[in-house]
Amino acid sequence: MPESIQYTDMDFISKRVQNLASSATLAMSQKSSELRAQGVDVINLSVGEPDFPTPAHIKAAACKAIDDNFSFYTPVPGYMSLRKAVADKLSRENGLSFAPEQIVVSTGAKQALCNVILSTVNPGDEVIIPTPAWVSYIEMVKLAEGHAVTVPTGIDADFKVSPEQLRAAITPRTRMIMLCSPSNPTGSVYTRDELQALIDVLAPHPEIIILADEIYEHINYTGSFTSLGSFPETADRTVIINGVSKAYAMTGWRIGYCAAPLAIAKACTKLQGQYTSGASSIAQKAAEAAYTGSQQCVADMCAAFRRRRDLVVELASKIPGFRVNVPKGAFYLFPEVSAVLGKRFGDRVIATSGDLAMYLLEEAHVATVDGAAFGAPGYIRFSYATSDDNLREAMARIDAAIRRLN
Repeated sequence: MPESIQYTDMDFISKRVQNLASSATLAMSQKSSELRAQGVDVINLSVGEPDFPTPAHIKAAACKAIDDNFSFYTPVPGYMSLRKAVADKLSRENGLSFAPEQIVVSTGAKQALCNVILSTVNPGDEVIIPTPAWVSYIEMVKLAEGHAVTVPTGIDADFKVSPEQLRAAITPRTRMIMLCSPSNPTGSVYTRDELQALIDVLAPHPEIIILADEIYEHINYTGSFTSLGSFPETADRTVIINGVSKAYAMTGWRIGYCAAPLAIAKACTKLQGQYTSGASSIAQKAAEAAYTGSQQCVADMCAAFRRRRDLVVELASKIPGFRVNVPKGAFYLFPEVSAVLGKRFGDRVIATSGDLAMYLLEEAHVATVDGAAFGAPGYIRFSYATSDDNLREAMARIDAAIRRLN
């Protein structure tokens, strides 16, 4: 008889999945939830989610959709009525010309991003990702067997990649650049002139796809927004990612989309048709109401986020060892905390920003996220998508915890 082979649990898990990192933002949120379940009063600043309820007219549209029996399978790329609403929004707000056939509605902007990457990146292709960057970008490139080429930025550059950095990162294997403005995790917003300078570098490289994550478009305190799709030099190879989760407080509804050159849109539809099919019928009708109804709710929520931004910047800038900038969009603060590293709390050494995030959770009972998860060790991320009272209390707890270090 042949000797039996011993298998471990991990032997049954594909290398593809073993090579992926878990989402640090979701992991920290889970840890804070576990502490709360134990009765600990944790303030969660780790999750990027508006704390507002979905606006009433959008919920009413969902209820009507249920009453009208929108309960059957949906077309893989989304209802035509929603795709037309998205195309109209892109034309009206951004000056972009997309036919409904170029829109693919997905189960959240995260799936839309992954659809595009899996549909366009081949094994060994390079994808340029300026960091800090959202935690899932690099992992999605790994899933496609591509190679993420990270380009580090920092607080002194307002976390923006320069044309010189971009030019140096391009190689014959470059397939794509991913850019997020307003940014998660930094809140930085590129001006039109700054984007034009990057486009000038990319224009001579027709082989490079531009993947623009614009999910925070409407949480923007600059008074203007420039879509990467608005530059004629590269419009024919720019893919826009957006959705309803952030602007309309619809995170749980899971509706995002890509607006892409037709060949890429068709590829995304083909891919999505094999592993999720069409997004929720009810959520799509709610999203349609979001795009076609009053936009006052968007302006009201943005005003509240701006007030909270001002509050958290004021309070965080007083914390010893924290260096902060003033984010121009989204709802995150990304302080540089290197001056705190190396300090101690009793026998506990705060050697890394990850140590600091865990210290703040366990000692201050405030959940944040280690900047290393975004490709930027030495920073931590706060989400200020919570109440003013929570922000004041959280900053007070963090300030006190930092002052206990020596």
